[in-house]
Amino acid sequence: MTYLVIPLVKIVVILLVLILGAAYLTFFERKILAYIQIRLGPNRVGPKGWLQAIADALKLFVKEDLTPARSEKFVFLLAPVLIIVPALLVFAVIPFGPSDIWRLTDINVALLFVLGVSSVGIYGIILGGWSSNNKYSLMGGLRSAAQLISYEVPMGFAVVTVVVMAGSLSLVRIVEVQRELGVWFFLPGIVALFVYFVCGVAETNRNPFDLPEAESELVGGFHTEYSGMKWAFFFLGEYANMIVISAMATVLFFGGWLPPFPNLLAPLWALPAVAWVPPPFWFLLKVAAFIFLYMWFRGTFPRYRFDQLMRLGWKVLLPVSLANLMVVALGVLILGGRS
Repeated sequence: MTYLVIPLVKIVVILLVLILGAAYLTFFERKILAYIQIRLGPNRVGPKGWLQAIADALKLFVKEDLTPARSEKFVFLLAPVLIIVPALLVFAVIPFGPSDIWRLTDINVALLFVLGVSSVGIYGIILGGWSSNNKYSLMGGLRSAAQLISYEVPMGFAVVTVVVMAGSLSLVRIVEVQRELGVWFFLPGIVALFVYFVCGVAETNRNPFDLPEAESELVGGFHTEYSGMKWAFFFLGEYANMIVISAMATVLFFGGWLPPFPNLLAPLWALPAVAWVPPPFWFLLKVAAFIFLYMWFRGTFPRYRFDQLMRLGWKVLLPVSLANLMVVALGVLILGGRS
């Protein structure tokens, strides 16, 4: 029961929640963009349009699934899998609460696991563009590879800043250190948070960094030749990665499952009216705030040119993240450090 049934139940629950959540993020995004642009958004399927995500999923299930005659068939099928599987696998080590019931597993190198597994998604994008045997798809895949690799470097330095402050690669331990210190890491690591989230937006191909799949740029980018559920997997992976970036930002910089200002407002959180609130509620609330920022950005900022995008990554974010890492490391050394 302990080593087979319970983990299996947790895996099924996590997968169902993630897949359903990613599907409904498309609905929420369309609604939020509609409010920003003074429109109604989806409002036809179900009460207030709430069944629109289900209708979209059913449409993609029954839509004809085409494979180009001159494509590399096996790689063409493999690419969407390489997009969606790493995005879901990462949640094996993300803690939603303080006890074992709220997480699948806790490993002492969880942060390295997240960075390593999530990097595999780049291969899915590259192979999806190459295997289609379409010059537009190939250029979209290469452009995406250049973008993702460029922004992974400053993101890595931003994450290392948190490791220096916490003294651990365990995500659970990083949250516990924030609880012990009585301060969330976004306060001493505000620059690292900014760099991390900007790079996270670029890593997920979202506005204003959505050049790899922008219709006005490369006829839809790397997924030009995909249809049906294979096409849906690309976007399911994109929204799942949005949740990953938001969950990691919550764990690394905003105390994970801890309530807001746990030390200052400790008497408030001890009140019977509030104490019953489960820790995952605070975790999901913070994740939802970051996901809202994603959607807000899409309705606000214009798209970057590709040269501007690369210049921002290599000439701005990389030096800033390096300088910030050195300053934080020096501060930790002066204050005594953490082992």
